Amino acid sequence: MSDLITHVNDDAFQQQVLESDVPVLLDFWAEWCGPCKAIAPMLEDLAKDYEGKLRVVKVNIDHNQQTPRTYGVRGIPTLMVFKNGKVEATQIGAVSKGQLAQMIDKAI
Repeated sequence: MSDLITHVNDDAFQQQVLESDVPVLLDFWAEWCGPCKAIAPMLEDLAKDYEGKLRVVKVNIDHNQQTPRTYGVRGIPTLMVFKNGKVEATQIGAVSKGQLAQMIDKAI
């Protein structure tokens, strides 16, 4: 587990994501999700690449059902970029690191 990736629950979501002073890449995931596991190393890389400019946060949808419901998450992985408490970009499904970096760059 990386020191650069924060795992949050429904209770900590407001403080860790919505009130974050830097943009947040949020990953909705689950233990049983193959594509979620496949993109995990890429999220580690992005957390390093954007250190200081972006936080990477993960929410396990099996343990936290309120937050995914609030944001209409239907499939996982769902990745969202939050800036100033608002969703700036959304990507559903696994994509390449390059595609994700493009989405982040546009959003932040």
